[in-house]
Amino acid sequence: MSKTDWLMPLQHILNSPIQVSTRTVQEWDNFAKDSDAVWQAEPNGGLASGARAEKANTTWFIAGKQEQELSILEVKDASLTPKEKDLISWTLKMTAGISPTKQGAGLSDSERFALKLSEWLQQQLESDAPAYSLPDHLTVGSRLYYDMIPFLLITEQTSASKAAYTELEKLLKSFLSDDILLIPLKSQEWLIWGPMVLLKDEDAEPYESSEEESLEESLTSIASGLHEMLASEWLGECHLAVALPVTPSKGIVETTILLRETINLGRKFHVGTNIHLPWMLQLERLLNTIPEGYRAKYLEQSLKRADLFVEPEMLATLETFFSLDCNVSETAKKLYIHRNTLLYRLDKLKQETGLDVRQFRDAVLVKIILLLYKVTKRN
Repeated sequence: MSKTDWLMPLQHILNSPIQVSTRTVQEWDNFAKDSDAVWQAEPNGGLASGARAEKANTTWFIAGKQEQELSILEVKDASLTPKEKDLISWTLKMTAGISPTKQGAGLSDSERFALKLSEWLQQQLESDAPAYSLPDHLTVGSRLYYDMIPFLLITEQTSASKAAYTELEKLLKSFLSDDILLIPLKSQEWLIWGPMVLLKDEDAEPYESSEEESLEESLTSIASGLHEMLASEWLGECHLAVALPVTPSKGIVETTILLRETINLGRKFHVGTNIHLPWMLQLERLLNTIPEGYRAKYLEQSLKRADLFVEPEMLATLETFFSLDCNVSETAKKLYIHRNTLLYRLDKLKQETGLDVRQFRDAVLVKIILLLYKVTKRN
């Protein structure tokens, strides 16, 4: 069960902020020793799901236990009634073994470690003042101190969320490398870290796969192949984003935020695209910060000059033209039309709108108009 699946409804019902954390038995003992009140779930006083300890305005509930680690619900609210506390304790006791962090027997070491990372990461993503560096107990002796390639995978099909962690991990290892790290986030969201060796050819440096190919091109190629494999072998329709290499121990939170934003922008401005690249969405990121009312007003004024922008043939022509860096010859080849036919279309656009996309200034304006049109036509 994902943290997001149950935490938000519980916070809404109680109208109280709740955090989930992993604590050691010693930390619980220290908290309980200084607590104002302690309630045990078992008559013998042993640690069990449902036990709680209260101190000042904070209440800890044990949600699960594995070896010397406890999954703790931490509620910071003095307004909870005794009956509400009893209900939470009773619910946790009755559902013992179903822990918010999915602890239990049968998990591999890699999945257990990934769930700890996921728990910490989601806490930071939901916090108003997140910690951007991983705590020492999650990084000691690990590869998280070295640069890795981050991917974010979001599935389209709800049923895909039920797929086993081990199944996806196995697929990723077979395609990328045995040295990958898979972190489950929301029920249909996965954070993937790949090793730098993916970018390395036999005679190339770690940050380059060939003299002709840039880092961004290499990452795009890897993401394209990974998406194709996942779509055909496991998930069906899905979205994938990739970012530049980063050290997870210091950049995992910011990178996850960037990748989420990248997929959101890609889905918003480029419907039908499934691979999303942050370095290709810089203009979209800027436009997204403009209030919707201003965007709609600018688009309305621009489209009054001509309906030519929204004709399917012209839209396809302009999108291909921009994707090929405004190269007339390459655009004509890609569209399977004569060069003169393309020039005729561009001249027609200039005559009716006053904008010549062969000029940099006008090309930028037309690109903005097209991006805004894609967003507003769906609203």
